[in-house]
Amino acid sequence: MLRVLVTRPEPGASRTARRLEAQGFQPILLPLTKTAALPIEASDFPAAAAVAVTSANAVRHAPRELVAALAALPCHAVGKRTAEACRAAGFTSVFEGPGDAEALADAIAGELAGKEMVYLCGRVRFPVFEERLTAAGVRVRPVETYDTVELDYGDDDVIARLSGTAVEAVLLYSAKAAAAMIGLASRPALRHLFERTEFLTLSARVAKALDGIGGRNVRIASQPDEDALLALLSLPG
Repeated sequence: MLRVLVTRPEPGASRTARRLEAQGFQPILLPLTKTAALPIEASDFPAAAAVAVTSANAVRHAPRELVAALAALPCHAVGKRTAEACRAAGFTSVFEGPGDAEALADAIAGELAGKEMVYLCGRVRFPVFEERLTAAGVRVRPVETYDTVELDYGDDDVIARLSGTAVEAVLLYSAKAAAAMIGLASRPALRHLFERTEFLTLSARVAKALDGIGGRNVRIASQPDEDALLALLSLPG
């Protein structure tokens, strides 16, 4: 049975593990990051014409008061999972995007040019979404609701979680997790566990963060969603 290391933070890690089990794989949970809510000062948004969300964590960690203040505005979610989280949080008019932040920016730029948009986001994020909208004349107002923090594991802890046995595949969802993965795989006590591992990444950006780990062992999902990422497990290397 193919052993697959799941590095994404909870609660997504356990959800992915259940999917892997249903597909006949053996998941091993080793979240390399966690998300934590940030304090947010009370504010109003009288000029806002819309809301954008590129991570489900941004609404999961948003205070109820913040969501209530924005819930009636059109909400542009990056993809299906984030759209579901926005609806669950209380947004009443949610539009599901193409699954990629850059593509979402291109899709909504024309509609929001000259207007203000509230962007619920994390402290750690790629700037391209905001840059594209700003260049198109959208006044982007970022509201950081959460931070992504790297988790640290001792060698013995990692060896115990992996039962001292090499894993065939690692799933990587973020550049921060990819950087942490390089750190683990480079440790003398752990190097043998990852010598023949395939590193499966959600996007080219995540793969780029793996520079130095061995390009021939890195594969990129055909599109930035988990279905495409898991599909790599069934494809020949």
